[in-house]
Amino acid sequence: MSERKLLKILGNKDVIALAFGAMIGWGWVVTTSLWVTEAGALGAILAFLIGGLLVVLVGLTYAELASAMPLAGGEHVYTFKAMGRKASFIATWSIILGYVSVVAFEAVALPTVFEYLVPNYSQGYLYTIAGWDVTVTWAGIGILGSIVIAWVNYRGIKLTSAITVLLTVMILAAGVLLITGGTASGSIENMEPLFTQGMAGIMSVVIMTPFMFVGFDVIPQASEEIDLPRKKIGQLLIAAVVLAVLWYVAVIFGVSRVLGPAELNQSNLVTADAMAKAFGGSQAMGNLLVLGGIGGILTSWLGFYVGGSRAIYALARAGMLPKSLGELHPKYNTPHKAILLIAVLSTAAPLLGRPALEWLVNAGGLGLVVAWLMVAISFIILRQKNPEMNRPFKLAGGTAIGWIAVVMSVGIAILYMPGMPSALVWPYEWAIIGLWGILGVILYKISLSKYGKDYADKHMKEEINWVV
Repeated sequence: MSERKLLKILGNKDVIALAFGAMIGWGWVVTTSLWVTEAGALGAILAFLIGGLLVVLVGLTYAELASAMPLAGGEHVYTFKAMGRKASFIATWSIILGYVSVVAFEAVALPTVFEYLVPNYSQGYLYTIAGWDVTVTWAGIGILGSIVIAWVNYRGIKLTSAITVLLTVMILAAGVLLITGGTASGSIENMEPLFTQGMAGIMSVVIMTPFMFVGFDVIPQASEEIDLPRKKIGQLLIAAVVLAVLWYVAVIFGVSRVLGPAELNQSNLVTADAMAKAFGGSQAMGNLLVLGGIGGILTSWLGFYVGGSRAIYALARAGMLPKSLGELHPKYNTPHKAILLIAVLSTAAPLLGRPALEWLVNAGGLGLVVAWLMVAISFIILRQKNPEMNRPFKLAGGTAIGWIAVVMSVGIAILYMPGMPSALVWPYEWAIIGLWGILGVILYKISLSKYGKDYADKHMKEEINWVV
């Protein structure tokens, strides 16, 4: 395996842009109407505050562990030190499912947004999936976008970070106009009914929030590439999470003040229509919002290529996946083979059509919650097992925050289970979970039989001992 190292070049603005850009993504543009119609305006805001609280608490445990062990792989490292090799693989493979789901989601979201900018561009019927017609041009836009984003990541973290910072500024400009315009020109009457479907509606939105907030954990994945004091890593992680919570709540508030229930149901892209209406029916302002949304697609896409490829890189470097996936490019110092693997999965996603949006959100969300639960458990175990470990960003209150994060993670995980109002859909969403699990078991067993269990354990202990 190559002895090359990842480049340590990310500063304050790079880290914030990488995490915040990954978290806000495209979901705020394409699914705001779903949140409001499912739970009501105030119900959707409450759902995001509940989901946001979970993410803040989990983020705090991440912040302490990331500052203590700034190694690529994040969850991979924390869970190994706390619970060993098998737990490490389960947590990391689960988070990779979440990352790959987001990357695939963006590949499906990109052609969806083009329908607003270029009406009726979808031509060349191929086949129908779950009632949705997949066409050559529709799938082609997603495939082309996937190839471009893979190329940017392949070329290195410096280029990825520079583009992410610029796009994040563009997103913020569009979002602030939407929020301020909606607040100023809208009315409280449009927000009624404040709640729909009671707690069932709120919970159906709560299970979507992990997918919307995922992105803060890209910071731990890229820890080896951050050129900042360890304590700063934890501080920036929490800052990014809080900014994302405020962002989603403000967008829901702004949109629901402008568009009433009937308009929400009739709109294909509510945030763009809300922006246009807030500024006197200006289509140009609606298009500006869509451009901000495209920026969100790209920042999220870029960020999760970083997170996913570094997680795969960390597992491969430890011999838990084929070692070739842990090789760094001789010129760009990127885990290029891991990036190409994600590119294959992302490029195939548009061929599943628009129904894949919801499937990916829910299946990937469960993977994220499982990983977050295991990190929170690791936080508790390490506080008890290794109290002397250097923790530059140390939480007050002992293990209390960790226990609250565990309880909330378990509670949200239960919402995905059969029999719950918001359970994963059979067969599509459970098929994604099942196939991903089977693939993980196969790759894990093959890798351990080839490299040996001792290799993985020795490698991880050496890395952790070196940094701790």
